[in-house]
Amino acid sequence: MLFDTHVHLNARQFAEDLPETISRALDAGVTRMVVVGFDRETIPLAIKIAEQNENIYAAVGWHPVDAIDMTEGDLAWIEELSAHPKVVAIGEMGLDYHWDKSPKDVQKEVFRKQIHLAKKVKMPIIIHNREATEDIIEILQEEDAKEVGGIMHCYNDSIDYVQACLDMNFYISLGGPVTFKNAPLPKEVAKQVPLDRLLIETDAPYLAPHPNRGKRNEPAYVKLVAEKIAELRGISIEEIGEATTRNACYLFDVK
Repeated sequence: MLFDTHVHLNARQFAEDLPETISRALDAGVTRMVVVGFDRETIPLAIKIAEQNENIYAAVGWHPVDAIDMTEGDLAWIEELSAHPKVVAIGEMGLDYHWDKSPKDVQKEVFRKQIHLAKKVKMPIIIHNREATEDIIEILQEEDAKEVGGIMHCYNDSIDYVQACLDMNFYISLGGPVTFKNAPLPKEVAKQVPLDRLLIETDAPYLAPHPNRGKRNEPAYVKLVAEKIAELRGISIEEIGEATTRNACYLFDVK
């Protein structure tokens, strides 16, 4: 029983074999997924996939790389969609300092607006963070994001920042990088995060875990993430599956 808390089945990479991809996930024990929409193209597709599959849900938000493209109309649209019965979170949102499409000040403004929206509609948020940890934590604290909490998606930073995230009611989600041989940070986090605050994800089609690194990722591979975390913690994959699924169901308010 596994819950892939962050997957992009709405990506073009799945256009040709989406039903087969979902079937393989179910065969691997992945009983629930959240498909994340983050722009005008992917948000409607996330909703559609969630509507067509009983145990698949959607998150809607605006990606920081594209922050410069977001309008007030887009924000109102996201608010409207938040009332959809299959929408369980706002995001992904945050800051991305790797790509330079959207200036940092624009990213921060769009990030804050989405936090305000999430608090208004009382939904958890999903955080995208690339090379911006300190600024993200500062904004979350200033905007009192603790009120809604959420997920630090694909956490890949120092254990030193984890407590600040936990203090704001955020869960730490780990994906493919925890299986990479040259990635010590997520391994250390996997060993130390309290089990009741841990989530797993694929971020498919990106970041495929070992031994599929470099190939298209898919939700069935979340089992490889769970296996590695279980190995690192010295417990069974069943314990990891049970705990992370329970955590996700609680956070997203699903059964």
